[in-house]
Amino acid sequence: MTAESFSLNVAQLGESGETVVFLHGLFGQGKNFTQIAKALSPELRSVLLDLPNHGASDWTQRFDYVEQADMIADHLRRTVASEAPVHLVGHSMGGKVAMVLALRHPELISRLAVVDISPVARESMGEFDHLIGSLSRLDLAGLSSRGEADELLQEPIPERMVRGFLLQSLVRDGEGFRWRVNLDLLHESLPQIGGFPEFTDETFEGPVLWIAGAESDYVHDDFAPAMRTLFPRVSLTTIKDAGHWVHAEKPEVFSAVLKAFFTAD
Repeated sequence: MTAESFSLNVAQLGESGETVVFLHGLFGQGKNFTQIAKALSPELRSVLLDLPNHGASDWTQRFDYVEQADMIADHLRRTVASEAPVHLVGHSMGGKVAMVLALRHPELISRLAVVDISPVARESMGEFDHLIGSLSRLDLAGLSSRGEADELLQEPIPERMVRGFLLQSLVRDGEGFRWRVNLDLLHESLPQIGGFPEFTDETFEGPVLWIAGAESDYVHDDFAPAMRTLFPRVSLTTIKDAGHWVHAEKPEVFSAVLKAFFTAD
């Protein structure tokens, strides 16, 4: 499937200011950043994008960070970045896509915000293997409601917020249900999702804000050298009382941090 024929679902919020493009994490959708986008308006215009294999965007036959970054870069070049570079925000898996995009297509990006992820391979993806396995075992044909799905997932996934987040991708299809996320591909691609492409000579010279949740282990001192090598102008902001889903747990603080970064002289 060529970049021109591939359908990426996008939504725009705000009518003025420079453009900020948001890339969500694994299992997410662009609309997860709606509250943040509203908080950035009217100073900034936001584009919420569904990554491939998520939301209303098309599915791919394999998972590859470079391919996804190039596909999104092509879309930006033909649309919101056609006249001027845009700001880019990426959370978790979307943060890795955003970093690869900035490294490979720096002319498209003015400022980059990387949210609770690092440019390194994650040793274990066991938690995601468990989550996808739990979702895959649901008998969609026998479901009567999303509430019933929530009840069936309570034992394997006891965290209510996590279940609610995952079930956003469960939608009605005729008289039954289907997943809007490509579970089979993502399950078999967990090693690639947890990894990060190797870069030898590439750097992104623009300003980079590295945002970490204080209670998360996705960002720590051991990863700082790799981050500084690829992004020499990086600065780290840690948000207290937040875990991996920083923007959902501390939306007001997160929005204020982003707005200050993207509107700075």
